[in-house]
Amino acid sequence: MGRPILTVLMLGGARRVSMAELLKRAGERLGYDIQIVSYELDTKVPIATVGKVVRGLAWKDEGVVDDILRVVIEHEVKIILPFVDGSISVAARCKQKMPDLFVPVSDPETSMMMFDKKLAAEAFKNAGIPIPTTYKIIDAEMPVIAKPRFGSASRGIHIFHHMDDLMHLDNISEYLLQEYLVDKKEYTVDCYVSQEGEILVSVPRERLEVMGGEVTRTVTTRIPELEKMSRDIIRSFNLFGPVTLQFLYDMRSSRYLLMEINPRLGGGVICSVYAGAPIPDYILREALGAAVEPCEDWANNCLMARYQKETIFYNS
Repeated sequence: MGRPILTVLMLGGARRVSMAELLKRAGERLGYDIQIVSYELDTKVPIATVGKVVRGLAWKDEGVVDDILRVVIEHEVKIILPFVDGSISVAARCKQKMPDLFVPVSDPETSMMMFDKKLAAEAFKNAGIPIPTTYKIIDAEMPVIAKPRFGSASRGIHIFHHMDDLMHLDNISEYLLQEYLVDKKEYTVDCYVSQEGEILVSVPRERLEVMGGEVTRTVTTRIPELEKMSRDIIRSFNLFGPVTLQFLYDMRSSRYLLMEINPRLGGGVICSVYAGAPIPDYILREALGAAVEPCEDWANNCLMARYQKETIFYNS
């Protein structure tokens, strides 16, 4: 008799093959076969090499939650994991409709606030969290970085050194304007918060190389100040499940500044998992009602370097 099957539905997991494989390995350790299903606009995406792809609706579609719940029933899904920003609040709404599912996300309002860069920056400021100086159009000081209010993966970001150029930006009111730091380092902190609110792990890593908003080279690094900041921020916003925090280190002022919070698994979390953060195990164990233990014994200076690999589809 084979092992019991546990089905995980990825929302926008198109390129997250490594995470799917890590979930499968974690399932084996627990005595389960993990079945991967991914909800996508296009079925010809790399995740098809390790699971089944279901063609779905856009995250903004009014019927997307009901459509996902149809997929849940059809494939006997037990876990839903969002992998792109637009899917986080959708996952939270699915959680409200089907509370028996394990969906490790925060409430829809918090999820949506984190997706809106303007609202998030205002909330961070009100909570006393240090962030880059945020401007209104009339008081912007050059250089300025302009981020689309609902953008992701660095798409649509502009850097301006002259006010005249900034004023020619279309739909400027739909951008978050912040100071552009020239002398800086970028950090991500991968965290996991249990359903009881315990922060089980927090792993800072420096972003050494980024392409198209996706980290391609990153290394874990023990920075107690950054770990404490991350834990304090998570408690401030009552976040749950996988949480990815993005920071800048201003080398001129020697301080860490919060850029954004993505309450989901980040693309570079693979590095933290290989460093010893048992995040896939946490997800599966919580879904199964098993105990979870905090992890502080993760490897410092664990370097991840990504490479390109192709998936080929033929007409059929």
